[in-house]
Amino acid sequence: MKVQEFDPAVVGRGSPSLLDMLEVQRAAFTADMVPPAAIRRERLDRLQALVADNEAAILEAINADFGGRARQEMVLTELFVVLSAIRQQRRKLGRWMRSRRVATPLHMLPGSSRIMPQPLGVIGNIVPWNYPCQLALVPAAAALAAGNRVMIKPSELTPAFSRLLAQLAARYFTPAELAVVEGGVEVSRDFAALPFDHLIFTGSTAVGRQVAVAAAHNLTPVTLELGGKSPAIIDESCDLAQAAPRLAFGKLFNAGQTCVAPDYALVPRTRVDEFVREVSAAAAAMYPQFAGNEQYTSIISERHYQRLEKLVREAEEQGARVLRLGGTEAAQAGERRMAPVLLLDVTPEMAVMREEIFGPLLPVLPYDTLQQAIAFINQRERPLALYWFGKERRNCTKVLRSTISGGVTVNDALWHAAQENLPFGGVGASGTGAYHGEHGFLAFSKQKPIYRQARLNGFGLFRPPYGRVFDTLADFLKRHM
Repeated sequence: MKVQEFDPAVVGRGSPSLLDMLEVQRAAFTADMVPPAAIRRERLDRLQALVADNEAAILEAINADFGGRARQEMVLTELFVVLSAIRQQRRKLGRWMRSRRVATPLHMLPGSSRIMPQPLGVIGNIVPWNYPCQLALVPAAAALAAGNRVMIKPSELTPAFSRLLAQLAARYFTPAELAVVEGGVEVSRDFAALPFDHLIFTGSTAVGRQVAVAAAHNLTPVTLELGGKSPAIIDESCDLAQAAPRLAFGKLFNAGQTCVAPDYALVPRTRVDEFVREVSAAAAAMYPQFAGNEQYTSIISERHYQRLEKLVREAEEQGARVLRLGGTEAAQAGERRMAPVLLLDVTPEMAVMREEIFGPLLPVLPYDTLQQAIAFINQRERPLALYWFGKERRNCTKVLRSTISGGVTVNDALWHAAQENLPFGGVGASGTGAYHGEHGFLAFSKQKPIYRQARLNGFGLFRPPYGRVFDTLADFLKRHM
């Protein structure tokens, strides 16, 4: 991820144009704090049209920013995922908006209790470059469904898409409903310092910490979707012929530039050679060649490409065995398609095992017992995702109960993040908060608790002046309620 520097000394200063945009949205929200379902659906309809009417332009812009991105991957993640999320928000909006009654304890009867979902106000969204459309508009859909206004700051590493999104937002929405802010690191810094009612940031853990500091100045609540090193555990019971293509797909989708991509594999020591053969074969079956292959995505920038090459080079210098799955295949001039690399004999001290990889590199670490693999994971910061492959259910259950991660897919990779009915989010260093589906609606709403007192009630007995009646009642409640 692009590391954006946020200087605490300027937190809260903000640029006037950003503050003006925020005030326009806040004034509009104040004038209509609980928009009815019909208005929310109409906004979701326009968001859907923004995507559906401009599919070709969206794909072209993202492809240009990457210098070559697999069209099929874009259709799946930038179009289908977004449209599916919007449709679900629209379809279930009425039920999610309803106030719901909750039980009232006996001693508080005959009063009644309920919870009323209420929009928060203006939601800010700082978007990364790896899935620029999805990560801009899926949170926006949830925020609009919840009745909020939205400001989006796309990544400066996707300038073509950012420009297009700003133009489309201005065409389909008023600035008081949804606005897109273009700009570089300075703009991102000022954006994070705005007094939003909620701020969502997707990116690296390092930058997430800085965003949290900026937001804290205004006590802005945050949803941080970060990353880290997501492990894949190959159980002794695993059918590698089945598991290897699934793991390879999860690792090589978007050339590994996915926050939930498997970052390293823990493999039984006796099966490492078999694992290497099966993963190599699976990668070759999906991508007979990497250079010039339009179904294989490029690394986003030359800087990121060189960062990945440096990780490989340093690991090799420190004793790792490097297996380039593209063999001696050379990248075509002017492109950044990086052939996958398996790294064997790595150590925890190597940079490739300390940093989030975010590319098509896969360290392979042997283990002797399952408990040893679990301990290795638990000695590190909590990952955004964890993957387990195998047939032995007791081992799976042990891993699920003995590790903490943002989410899990069993016997595959990535797919838990695509299930709209599951909350998507991290834990600890991999993030805080969650969204997707109803969880997104809830994240951008205030669940307002309401207690309605009955006309006739006994609460007057608890008012001063206190005496024997109060003491008798208090003693009874302590013993019986």
